[in-house]
Amino acid sequence: MFDAVSILSILALVLGLVLGYAAIRYKVGGNPLVDQIDAILPQTQCGQCDFPGCRPYAEAIASGEAEINQCPPGGQDGVDALAELLDVETLMLNAEHGETKPKRIAVVDEQVCIGCTLCIQACPVDAFVGSSKVMTQVIAAECTGCDLCLPVCPVDCIDMVEVQPTLNTFVPDVAELARV
Repeated sequence: MFDAVSILSILALVLGLVLGYAAIRYKVGGNPLVDQIDAILPQTQCGQCDFPGCRPYAEAIASGEAEINQCPPGGQDGVDALAELLDVETLMLNAEHGETKPKRIAVVDEQVCIGCTLCIQACPVDAFVGSSKVMTQVIAAECTGCDLCLPVCPVDCIDMVEVQPTLNTFVPDVAELARV
């Protein structure tokens, strides 16, 4: 009995070492181009581009399966930045995927909210906090304004409110600062 346990332990140790070596030796690194494309995208995870999030869309652009003009939240500036990165001709934003809107966040009307948690399930960035039969709150800093919570709300208690730039929310464009 002891011999069988020792043989299996040694075999497990040897196989573990072989797998560890193989993982290091044959490591497949990520595509740096996908990382650069993903950094340009707005990270709203809204799905308007027909992909489930910004990373899958970046992978599709890098592999040539998608055009660079399918992201309404990124706007024409995002399309232009992608064209510059990829050294391709810029395209006009594809209106089939939606229109560019100003930065907005979700606001829940607590008098109307029934605590169904459907918005929590629909949110791709976990910006909603709440539990069943308890009023839901929005973490404003996390909300990307993707609108995915609106169609699932059975009582229409969610409004999208445009974010007004303030000194706390204004982030100057580096290129704009260079011109000054």
